[in-house]
Amino acid sequence: MTNDSLTHDSLTTTFPAIDLTGVRFLVTGGTKGIGAAIALHAAEAGADVVAAARSAAPGLLGVRFVQADVSTPAGVAGLMAESAQLLGGIDVLVNNVGNPTHTPAAAWEMADEDWLGDLNMNLMTAVRLDRAVIPSMIDRGSGVIIHMSSVVSRFPPAGLLPYATAKAALNNYSKGLSNEVARHGIRVNSVLPGLIETDTMTDHLAFLAEADGTDIDTARQAFTDGFSVPMGRMGHADDVARLVILLTSAHARYLTGGRYAVDGGMNPAS
Repeated sequence: MTNDSLTHDSLTTTFPAIDLTGVRFLVTGGTKGIGAAIALHAAEAGADVVAAARSAAPGLLGVRFVQADVSTPAGVAGLMAESAQLLGGIDVLVNNVGNPTHTPAAAWEMADEDWLGDLNMNLMTAVRLDRAVIPSMIDRGSGVIIHMSSVVSRFPPAGLLPYATAKAALNNYSKGLSNEVARHGIRVNSVLPGLIETDTMTDHLAFLAEADGTDIDTARQAFTDGFSVPMGRMGHADDVARLVILLTSAHARYLTGGRYAVDGGMNPAS
């Protein structure tokens, strides 16, 4: 919208609720943690949702499940075929799969397999999935792709350099891809979660509490303080999911190529 077209009649006085009715929505890693929260929020907003993962999970109301291992080309091909049968096409792809594939260690102690494993899981899964859905999005003249990155892509921690490097590569790929597909009406954005208390994180905090002879609340606060989170607490999967749903909606129709941190302020300024 240009300045000269910004008139009173062109403005709305209310912010309408997000409506994803009829939107065909695929979430990878969609049965646990952040992925499950995204799938549920999308379904609540009216989307037709498929959650893909290696294993199913109960309680995902309104969400259909496809068992898939997207770390392999064959797994991606199988997911695309099954999703096409269930949805008839994909309007929104949320690439949520991604995690370290190695035991934390010094950078010089990790083998090629450690580096390549993290690059495959955290970069190439997105590349393969995007490659599968973009042609049909181009044909329709619209589509949304979300890449789930991490704040470690901005300040890599010791012991997890392959993971942090792969996420940094994902950020760069995401920005470049957004530039290439924008003219086709396709938007691409990255979301960078910080410390988010998923079931996996809760299990880790319980382990720390037992090791230190303390309770989980003390372990949680000590862990948060160790990362100097300005808001002083961890986030929740819903905090990430709500942003993702906004980015996939018409409210974000002019947003592409962005990196959005959900981290309580811990992301560095530059």
